[in-house]
Amino acid sequence: MENNKIAVGLDIGTTKIVAMIGRKNEYDKIEVVGIGKAKSLGVKRGVVSNITQTIQSIQQAVDEAESVSGIKIEEVVVGIAGQHIRSLHHSDYITRNNADEVIEDSDIDDLVNQVHKLVMLPGEEIIHVLPQEFKVDSQADIKEPIGMYGGRLEANFHVVVGQVSSIRNIGRCVKSAGLGLNEITLEPLASASAVLSQEEKEAGVALIDIGGGTTDLAIFKDGIIRHTAVIPFGGNVITDDIKEGCSIIEKQAELLKIKFGSAWPGENKETEIVSIPGLRGREPKEITLKNLSKIIHARVQEIIEHVYLEIKNYGHETAKGKLIAGIVLTGGGSQLKHLRQLVEYITGMDARIGFPNEHLAGDSDETLSSPSYATAVGLLMEGLERYTKDEIEEEVVEAEETSENIEEESIEETPVVEEKPKRKKKSFFEKFTEGLKDFLDNAE
Repeated sequence: MENNKIAVGLDIGTTKIVAMIGRKNEYDKIEVVGIGKAKSLGVKRGVVSNITQTIQSIQQAVDEAESVSGIKIEEVVVGIAGQHIRSLHHSDYITRNNADEVIEDSDIDDLVNQVHKLVMLPGEEIIHVLPQEFKVDSQADIKEPIGMYGGRLEANFHVVVGQVSSIRNIGRCVKSAGLGLNEITLEPLASASAVLSQEEKEAGVALIDIGGGTTDLAIFKDGIIRHTAVIPFGGNVITDDIKEGCSIIEKQAELLKIKFGSAWPGENKETEIVSIPGLRGREPKEITLKNLSKIIHARVQEIIEHVYLEIKNYGHETAKGKLIAGIVLTGGGSQLKHLRQLVEYITGMDARIGFPNEHLAGDSDETLSSPSYATAVGLLMEGLERYTKDEIEEEVVEAEETSENIEEESIEETPVVEEKPKRKKKSFFEKFTEGLKDFLDNAE
């Protein structure tokens, strides 16, 4: 790329594919230098159903972003979602041979590898295993057990599972479009980076990302990802219901939903009517907004109840699992009128709409701060964050090399006790994407 500090986020959604090129300005905010958007034709419910059409849509979005920015795109950060992604919780332990020695990285690796051997359903594979809290002997709620003494090391794990073929198809589409795969990450986590604050993640929050084909859920508590789920319903099923209920074509149904749709039927009067042009030579159709909002309300209520069931399965009603920050809604579907009020009514939890504008530069185009671009902004942030991490790692390596040279010069004078290098703690994103990239490489 012309500027090695530029990153590209590629959001492969059910309704649209977005390529977003950006860099950080002097205030550490994201400056979007180019964006390309294409209609997603080969993706259904977050899963690639037509390789050729998906490749064409990716190329179209990338070409548009390149022409706007004047920058050649070579590598992208890609998001994965889809109904095949699921998560589960698992507890496991190992008994250490020598309890008189402190716990090391190798002990945690042994424990994680043991979880990787869990038997999954046919066609499924564990993408990533993330330890949450550890327990050493009888001492519970330990976040970092390295350096402690103990004979039994136990941990609770957040295990992300996916369909092997679906993940490989995403990778193939990106590579066939002539792009390098810089990083691949879970879409609800990218959206979370764009719209959630660290305080919300600490307090406990449920992020609901309502897309075209799927609704993604990510629950955070104490700054750790606790639960992820993908519900196979989104904005498209609402459009389908309007199409069937009002006997109109899909394009008209989508426009009706965007311009006049509401999730709360009580807001509309029986006298409010919208006229839809009839097909060639036919009379126009008159639809009451009350009837329209009833159709939308029924489907939206079903989606929210599915999501709320997942939140209840996590255990938000317990003191330990309480989500103080409530719910944050994002994604294109979150722009539906009165959706926030309906979510609060059904769940009894506080809710707000999540906009990704907090991380964008002040002079950014207003359309970029729309919730429908939350995932793309999050993927772009992850790509830019990688440069910062790489720079820090380079500095650490240089510092270590310098200290090694000094040690070599004085080795004859002073006996040196060999020390183990300090472990650089990795974030969930780093662990997850490394595991996912390894998984894709092995699958090939």
